[in-house]
Amino acid sequence: MPLNERDQGPSNKVTNAWKWLIGYNDTEANRIGVPIVSSKDWLADIFSHPGAKAADYLDSLFPFRAWIPSYNLQWAIGDLIAGVTVALVLVPQSMSYATLAGLKPEFGLYSSFVGVMIYALFATSKDVTIGPVAVMSLQTHNVIVAVMAKTNAWSAEVIATALAFISGVICLGIGIIRIGWIIEFIPTPAVSGFMTGSAISIAAGQVPKLMGLKTVVTNSNPTYKVIINSFKALPQTDLNAAFGLTALAFLYIARSFCRWLPTRYPRLAKTAFFMSVLRNAFVIIVLTIASRIWVGQYKDPKKYPISILKTVPRGFKHMGQPNVSPQLLSDMASQLPVSVIVLLLEHIAIAKSFGRLNNYKINPNQELIAIGVTNLVGPCFGAYAATGSFSRTAIKSKSGVRTPLAGWVTGILVLISIYALTGTFYWIPNAALSAVIIHAVGDLIAPPALLYKFWLVSPFELVIWLAAVLTTVFSTIENGVYVSVAASLALLLIRIARPRGRWLGTVRVHHGTTSPTDSSITIAHRDVFVPLDDKDGLRDPSIRVDAPPPGILIYRFEEAFTYPNASHLADLIIDKAKEETRPGKSANFAKLGDRPWHDPGAPNPALIKAWNVLTCRRGRNVKDELEEEFQKDPRPLLKAIIFDFSSVSNVDTTSIQTLVDVRTSVERYADAKVEFHFANILSPWIRRALLAGGFGTGNASRHITEIAPVVSQKEVISEEEQAKRDAKLRKARQDQGAALEEGLTAQDPDRILSGSEVTGYPIQTLDKKESGSNADGSSGSSSGRNSLDKAGVAGFERRDSQISVPIIWGNDLTPFFHLDLSAALAAATSTGAYHTQTARTV
Repeated sequence: MPLNERDQGPSNKVTNAWKWLIGYNDTEANRIGVPIVSSKDWLADIFSHPGAKAADYLDSLFPFRAWIPSYNLQWAIGDLIAGVTVALVLVPQSMSYATLAGLKPEFGLYSSFVGVMIYALFATSKDVTIGPVAVMSLQTHNVIVAVMAKTNAWSAEVIATALAFISGVICLGIGIIRIGWIIEFIPTPAVSGFMTGSAISIAAGQVPKLMGLKTVVTNSNPTYKVIINSFKALPQTDLNAAFGLTALAFLYIARSFCRWLPTRYPRLAKTAFFMSVLRNAFVIIVLTIASRIWVGQYKDPKKYPISILKTVPRGFKHMGQPNVSPQLLSDMASQLPVSVIVLLLEHIAIAKSFGRLNNYKINPNQELIAIGVTNLVGPCFGAYAATGSFSRTAIKSKSGVRTPLAGWVTGILVLISIYALTGTFYWIPNAALSAVIIHAVGDLIAPPALLYKFWLVSPFELVIWLAAVLTTVFSTIENGVYVSVAASLALLLIRIARPRGRWLGTVRVHHGTTSPTDSSITIAHRDVFVPLDDKDGLRDPSIRVDAPPPGILIYRFEEAFTYPNASHLADLIIDKAKEETRPGKSANFAKLGDRPWHDPGAPNPALIKAWNVLTCRRGRNVKDELEEEFQKDPRPLLKAIIFDFSSVSNVDTTSIQTLVDVRTSVERYADAKVEFHFANILSPWIRRALLAGGFGTGNASRHITEIAPVVSQKEVISEEEQAKRDAKLRKARQDQGAALEEGLTAQDPDRILSGSEVTGYPIQTLDKKESGSNADGSSGSSSGRNSLDKAGVAGFERRDSQISVPIIWGNDLTPFFHLDLSAALAAATSTGAYHTQTARTV
């Protein structure tokens, strides 16, 4: 009894109605029962063991739980030394950076204390030191200037703490929902570019304070104008230069000496390191003493001959809830993206760098949580935005730090300085603090050797670096960040939209071995697939690369096959097919009007005849020339295209539709079926998408032509074609029972689904013997099956003479999906259709 006349339960009817509605059986893979991955599998993997995953997530929020139980005395000694060493650098630097941000010096101390204390609880890096840094201080200053240009309703301190709080909220949110990977879209050259530009801007802005050039305005002018105005104002240099230049010269001389000393006396390497670390504190202490002795003689502060730090309040005088009023947030909204980018990038780049250096791995999401919590808590103590510092992190790492708890040692010393040393800070010369800043940001400028490395690796990224630096210097740090980020994303999109791909050939590699006991030689060989062209100089040009067999093309993708590059790759494939193979039928149409408009071909013979009459030229028969040209074309017919998907990580609807269009185009050109073989498929979801496009399942008599049409259109067919389909449908119903016994569901009115028609190979199960014959009268071990065995397409492992188990899932039903290129090439060249077509071509 036909299937549609059998009794079906209500559930089966609903299921069949649903399948009919969504066109389930239009996909051949569904009709013949190819096993494919489902969304249920994906969801099950995501939501499996929710309790354990939630516990792991909560545990990951507090990394110190993993190492604190193992804390010991040796670790404590290393942390104590590193903590004290960092504190000696942090205290003068933090006050310097606070003045750079346009704030009073104590705000730098507040940020330093909160940063090192909070970070130890959430850190995944033992080396990173959080606190005020030069670039973020400059950005804070820019935000303060931008907001104050709009309104005078808030002080600089209120703006700075609000900026830190909102930036902390954003960073914490990014870390909690685990999307820290978004910062990976900004490459190292872009980060280096705006860091270098910012360092130049900071150094240029500190020169007037270093030299005492009071007439130079540094707040609103771009860097290049500050540099020009500083040179113009050099005659106005005052006594501040005596302190500033002396401090700067000492810092560089001391660093050079400490670098030279270990090369001459290796035993003094440790001593030289600590001497180098202490140079900042030493120069500040010496110049502060000199300032106190000299400037202390003046009773009136207005008559001081040099600029000094003056009053630094004792203790936390600015504790309280940060002001995050809607109006203030609106005024600083345009500056928030840049502030967050600077906060994140500098910290993550430093943490990753020292993680690689010291052989441990950081968690970027957890680092963002650490930054977020630090900047959420910090404003309550009066702190402004804090992030990882490169110079202090390097010092901490070289000092022998063992755990993040070293930050608490630094925090305690900073706290002592806040309560006990503020009176001494009064006499610190501002020129000395400017020298410390200039010396510190000098390490952020990329050296020429690094730029040469950028050039060697990727010249385009060096262009991005230059664009970021020039934009920062000639405009603002905000524009420098935007330019570097935009240029990086543009380069990424270009690389995705115009990927490289290669047409492959084969090279036979021989391996010869000789026996030590006799002169016998054993030679083995294997075929290696390499690009046909040698334009990139990747191989010895003397090596001959054999092209694939006639009528077969092999293409290797080198990027994901998705909608940005689908059209480009389709044009490349079609053009190559038309270049290497001849059309399946002559371009000589019976009627001139039968030729399609998009392929006009030769000119109209009537027009040529008229032209020959006018020019007195001898006429020629265009039709005969076309036919003769077609007959003499030595190129083969296109038989198969093999795709190497080893580099394809993703496909999408657009790319699969494009691949369907390619198949339609090349089959019209060849006027025959063209096999599409796929090797090295990486994902079951890619396999599923290809099956949805009608690929992989054999010699389908009706190809899918639309995967996701923009406008759904019903198929328009003639009455004669409809009558043929009705006849096939009646024939299919009669043979339905036999097809079901073979485990198939033949519900396509265009064909009768027998095993050999579905795949081109006999379908067998583990409990059935290889018996019976195909439609052409051959035995069960047909040429198709033999081709699979010879090529190793499925990687069959013979358990006995009757049963075989394929490596590739459902390979009996998907004979055009292959384990590797060798199997795909063997399958494409071993079919009877290929040999027939090749003989006809010859």
